[in-house]
Amino acid sequence: MTTDFKTLPLIDVSPLLEKWDDPIMAQDKGVADVVRQLGQACKEAGFFYVGHGIPDSLVKEVRNIAHRYFDLPYEEKIKIKLSATTGYRGYQHVGENITKGVPDMHEAIDCYKEVTKGMYGALGETMQGSNVWPSHPPNFKKLMEEYVNLCTELSRKIMRGIALALGGSPVEFEGTRAGDPFWVLRIIGYPGVSPANGQDMPKNDIGCGAHTDYGLLTLVNQDDGITALQVKNLSGEWISAPPIPGTFVCNIGDMLKILSNGFYESTLHRVTNNSPIYRVCVAYFYEPNYDAVIEPLDECVKQTGGTRRFEGAVYGKHLVSKVLTNFIY
Repeated sequence: MTTDFKTLPLIDVSPLLEKWDDPIMAQDKGVADVVRQLGQACKEAGFFYVGHGIPDSLVKEVRNIAHRYFDLPYEEKIKIKLSATTGYRGYQHVGENITKGVPDMHEAIDCYKEVTKGMYGALGETMQGSNVWPSHPPNFKKLMEEYVNLCTELSRKIMRGIALALGGSPVEFEGTRAGDPFWVLRIIGYPGVSPANGQDMPKNDIGCGAHTDYGLLTLVNQDDGITALQVKNLSGEWISAPPIPGTFVCNIGDMLKILSNGFYESTLHRVTNNSPIYRVCVAYFYEPNYDAVIEPLDECVKQTGGTRRFEGAVYGKHLVSKVLTNFIY
């Protein structure tokens, strides 16, 4: 149900973050206003900015330490190379991640919530493993794990607001749906463009091709001063999502689209870095329980005409299908 939006809304979610565990939070006027704005943003664009409340020093240090890692020689970075044996965790060189069959012009470290042997039976075998962290720069693992914990807490709170916006209870997306949420962290580096033979600076190749995200909610922490993320509106225009200091860009994913019976859209987006400056983006993905069966909510079926538009999807199966098609062996 995406519209012809021209900009992405900025939502002050502080009333929601303050009251998120209050049993009568929905009766608070401040929370109700946040819920209204979240619902409108999810319906009209699938994207929005939020002031996150995570210490700005940590948010910046996460990007800074990523820059320091990507500055290392290839021989050092490849020590944590992503492969099937690592459960698809680790480092990918530029061009090794693909979107719809086309290599993406970025390098990345892929991280997932730990999956131990036998944890989800056959469903968990592909993603089985623990994250492989670089030894350089020092403190990388500790910093990223702290960041993941804070992003998980923030996402749970925002999802309570979205649950209310859909007419459900604040804990609609917990329990068997996302009470034990899976998470994904992609630490991504996008090379800048360079002048070609002294001529005008050329357009950069697509850093990440047009795609939708897989889960419930994405939090995007992007370098200041470089506009590269673009979101596709209903008319097919690519609308820029420039960084706003003190905020994350948020967007909803495929599983929330199913839960809402299509009332909310997981909107196509892409990344093109036309700047000469190397750009870092750290994307955190808040997902359902790995083994959750995701189906349209009854309330959402009623709101969208009474017909179920989607069959149920097992989140872990959906994730694996995407992972296996997005990696060049």
